[in-house]
Amino acid sequence: MTVLLDITVPRTVDALVARFAEGHRGASVEAWVFDNAAARRVAEARLAAAGVKARLRSAYKPLVHYFLEEMRGVQGRIAVGLPAHPAGSAERFRLEAYPLAGMYPEAGVTFGPGGAALAYEVSVDGGAAVSVFAPNVMRADPLGVEVLTPCGWLRHVDAAGVVVSDGPLETEYEAVFRAGMAAVMGHGWPRGWPCFEVLAIEAEMPGIELGVPYGDEVISTAEALHEDFYFSILDVMKARAGLGPMDRTAQPGQIVPEIVTVEGPARLRIRLRGHDAVTVSRPGPETIEDADRPPTEAQIVAATDALGGEVRDIASVQGRVVVARVFEGAGPAVLLSAGQHANETSGIVGALRAARVLRAAGRGFGFIPCENPDGNALHHRLRAANPRHMHHAARYSALGDDVEAREGAPLYEKAARLALIEETGARLHLNLHGYPSHEWTRPLSGYVPRGFELWTIPKGFFLILRYLPGHEAGTREFLEALTAHLAEDEALAAFNRVQLAAWAAHAGAVPFPVLNGIPCNIGESTRQTVPWQLITEYPDETIYGDAFRLAQRTQMRTALKAVELFAG
Repeated sequence: MTVLLDITVPRTVDALVARFAEGHRGASVEAWVFDNAAARRVAEARLAAAGVKARLRSAYKPLVHYFLEEMRGVQGRIAVGLPAHPAGSAERFRLEAYPLAGMYPEAGVTFGPGGAALAYEVSVDGGAAVSVFAPNVMRADPLGVEVLTPCGWLRHVDAAGVVVSDGPLETEYEAVFRAGMAAVMGHGWPRGWPCFEVLAIEAEMPGIELGVPYGDEVISTAEALHEDFYFSILDVMKARAGLGPMDRTAQPGQIVPEIVTVEGPARLRIRLRGHDAVTVSRPGPETIEDADRPPTEAQIVAATDALGGEVRDIASVQGRVVVARVFEGAGPAVLLSAGQHANETSGIVGALRAARVLRAAGRGFGFIPCENPDGNALHHRLRAANPRHMHHAARYSALGDDVEAREGAPLYEKAARLALIEETGARLHLNLHGYPSHEWTRPLSGYVPRGFELWTIPKGFFLILRYLPGHEAGTREFLEALTAHLAEDEALAAFNRVQLAAWAAHAGAVPFPVLNGIPCNIGESTRQTVPWQLITEYPDETIYGDAFRLAQRTQMRTALKAVELFAG
């Protein structure tokens, strides 16, 4: 095992108390930090006991925290003027204000232009505007691009009223990320792929872990740090190999940030280690119809085994089973798959349920319920510590690439998809996916996730239909009929109405047609090997209970109706 870094960083609120508790009686201190409200209130009280007037606020999503902490129970129309900083568009700050419109649906939250200062201007029912500071600083991201990012901030006025400081304050949150990225970027990596088996980023961090009164929304600095570390390291590895930031073929190895929230100082350890051990269990068949959470590998295997069919299993990079089956039967053959991105879990259950119905009906199809079992195993392990997080480290394979984008031998997991398409002659690929059920951010890299701007907040269940050149005919009619059927589920229709309204308030118009309440993106593709590929996108990272049941039911209904319509 190689350790790249092992550091401890003092908690910023504790450092502020130590700094100002002696010799500053009569002073006032305002600070913005990446820590929870309870810790900030304790620090304020300790400073007050020392004669210092202190107010500590959240540097992460300051406007939302202002409403949660300082304007509880507000009633009336809310108008927000957005900062007009030249390096941070109003759209960025409108997204940062999410999910304010969802939190106050009756108030009719509106957003408009504000001033040049880094502050939101908030008024209720046309009253006097209140300025809500949004601390940000220009800094180079790990790719060297200058971006405007949230930061810590300190305003200190001494007892005589003299402003001693009013500027950025490096918090433990920022220091851990800076040190971690420096350690990774400064390491002597070998040439070629992969560079490691597992790059483990293990952090214990004070911070915010807060459910928000809207949908499945959660504010988590630990989750945001996971996203910043994962995608920043992946970006750096791509750039090192001369690949663009949107390339999905890079195979550096498995990058695994594990960020847990603690009360105390921050600690970061980065080390290289081997792959997780593969454990295999074979329970009896599991009931999946009422599944309220992601299934385990053993459950997936058992449910698939119960269907029978011709076994076409192959091994993953880490030695797990990529379950693949061929079912002979009537009708034009299709391929039904899920779990390409293993943290998108509702499609796995939806696919298993749809396969059971298709099998009973005597339909012919190829079936892969989870294309990325290594990612699925990682996802289950990460969820044990942080069940509400998106865990995009489980999105890609153990090699670090997107299974679908893999090009060269050995193909490992992708071989199952290609083999089943060839064997069945499938002309439709039902590719069940998901995306974040709550806001996705990278606060220390410019806030909105680069390359995934359209995915930063949920917009309900939607569909993507990709067709090969010359196969566009009938795509619109197909989606019209499919969405009309799906809209018959009132729970889904209501869910989409709420999410699309919040999207409209914070992001503007959906950038593709909405058919029967379901956004649909139709476009030509030359990357696929079947004439039509229908991709489902349900906001399922990470949901449980009735929310998960609606998601997996929607995935099943979509697959079954699509097969029916395609058969004509």
